[in-house]
Amino acid sequence: MHSSFIKAKIFAGLALVILTVAFTFPIVTFHSTLNKIDEGKVEQISPTAIKVWNLYNQGRYKSVTTPKEAYNDLEKMIDTSSEIGVASMPIWAVSLEAPNYPKEAFPEGIPVFFHFDGYSGEVHEMNTINHYVGMDPMWVGGHFERAIGPYALLFLTIIMILFIAYDSKILNWLMLIPVSLPILFILDYSYWLYWFGHNLRDWGAFKIKPFMPTVFGDGKIAQFTTHSYPTIGFYLLVAIALLSLLAYFAKEKAMKATSGK
Repeated sequence: MHSSFIKAKIFAGLALVILTVAFTFPIVTFHSTLNKIDEGKVEQISPTAIKVWNLYNQGRYKSVTTPKEAYNDLEKMIDTSSEIGVASMPIWAVSLEAPNYPKEAFPEGIPVFFHFDGYSGEVHEMNTINHYVGMDPMWVGGHFERAIGPYALLFLTIIMILFIAYDSKILNWLMLIPVSLPILFILDYSYWLYWFGHNLRDWGAFKIKPFMPTVFGDGKIAQFTTHSYPTIGFYLLVAIALLSLLAYFAKEKAMKATSGK
C-alpha cells in the first residue's frame, strides 16, 4: 500500500474520532431530550442520554441559579428546574455585561454558548435581555439547522468511515465537506445575528435602531457590553477541517501515484 494511503487513513481517522466524540455522539444520544423535559415527559428520557449529559457537562458553565448539588446531574437539574443546555461541545460563546448585572452576582456576565444542536448557559436571562431591546428569543432562529444537525453529522461520520475503508474519487471529494465546517458555522451564525439585529419588535422597553451584533470581538448594544468569541468546539472544528484536508490531499497523491499501476 502506498504510504500516502496510510497517511490519508490516519488523518481521516483522527478527524472521525474528534467529530464523533465532540459532536455526533452527544448530539445523537441527547437528541429530543430537552423537548421531553419541556413537555413533562421526563420518564421517557433514556438512561444513556442522562449519562451522556452528566459526562459532557463536567467542567461546563452552570447558571448562577443552579444549586451546586445539582451540578452535572441531569435528574437533579430537572427536579430543581435549573437551566439545562445541550450535551455537545459548545462552538461559540457570547456574553453580556451591564451595570444591573454586578460582577458579584454574575462573575462571567451573562454567557450563552452556541452548539450545533442548541444552546447552553444563561439562556433564559439572555432571552429576557433580548425582549428588553425588542429581539426575539433565541429559539426563534436556527430551527432548520437544529433539525438537520444530527442527520448531517451522521452523514459526515459515515463519509469518513467509508473514506477510510474504500478508495474512491467520489468519497475523496466528499471529504471536502467537513473542511468547510468552520466557515459554514461562521456564515450561519453571522446570518442569524444579522436577522435578530434587523428584525426588532415593538415590544422592547428600550428602543434601538436595527444593528449588526458583533460576530467576533467586543461590542456595545445600548448599555450592554458584548463579547463574542470562539470556544473549544470551534477549535475542534478547525482541527477536523485541517485533518480532512490533509486526508484529501494524501489520498489524491496516492491515487495519482498508483493510477498507472
